[in-house]
Amino acid sequence: MAVESGLSEPSDVPLLSGLPEPADLPGVLLITGTDTEVGKTISTAALAAVLSGVGRVAVYKPVQTGVSGSEPGDAAEVARLSGIRDAVEGIRFRDPMAPVAAAEREQRKLPGIAEHAQRIEALGSRFDWVLVEGSGGVLVHLDDAGGTLADLPAVLAADCGAVVVSRAGLGTLNHTALTVAALAGRGVARVGLVVGSLPGLPGLVESSNLRTLAAGREPLLAAIPAGAGGLDPAEFRNSAGSWFAGQLNSRL
Repeated sequence: MAVESGLSEPSDVPLLSGLPEPADLPGVLLITGTDTEVGKTISTAALAAVLSGVGRVAVYKPVQTGVSGSEPGDAAEVARLSGIRDAVEGIRFRDPMAPVAAAEREQRKLPGIAEHAQRIEALGSRFDWVLVEGSGGVLVHLDDAGGTLADLPAVLAADCGAVVVSRAGLGTLNHTALTVAALAGRGVARVGLVVGSLPGLPGLVESSNLRTLAAGREPLLAAIPAGAGGLDPAEFRNSAGSWFAGQLNSRL
């Protein structure tokens, strides 16, 4: 059965749709990426900063790899930048590898998808939104049974939707289409797209990609400027709203 990608050719449309009204957002937002190192953590922090201005926000990272001991992971970085207090890891591993491989290296068992769902629902009972940041791309296995971030909505009682974080550069149209198709094929609602790291002076490729993404069926919610994670947290929080409603047309 064919699955529509949700992307189409560019047209003369506003580049950013911005976030839906808070009341229209699902209680659980899955923040997934088209790949690793596309800006998921910074995008999660920006979304947390915006939503914390109108409600209570928690962040859950099912599996953190590449950190050890008390070293801060992605959840801690989201908390630092956004100012939220409740940012929780499910489990962490030392080696910067896919979760299953990292767990095998330490001979430890990964929590199952159902266990992650229980933790998310526990947070959901106390917060208006729970942002769930995935590991790598959407189909990375988070447990030994092959469960992925895209499998969470099937076992969650709460309403759930995905935010897809994409690169700005070459290859992003294909990777974004594949990610959207994977989510659509599993019946996962999509809230929209975020470009996770947009160069200050977008080139021909980045400009073309932004316009193509904005013209597609999936709303382009935001474009996070490259280097945003290096901002002072107060400046990050003050700027986050503009990234979801900023004017890009003059730069492209």
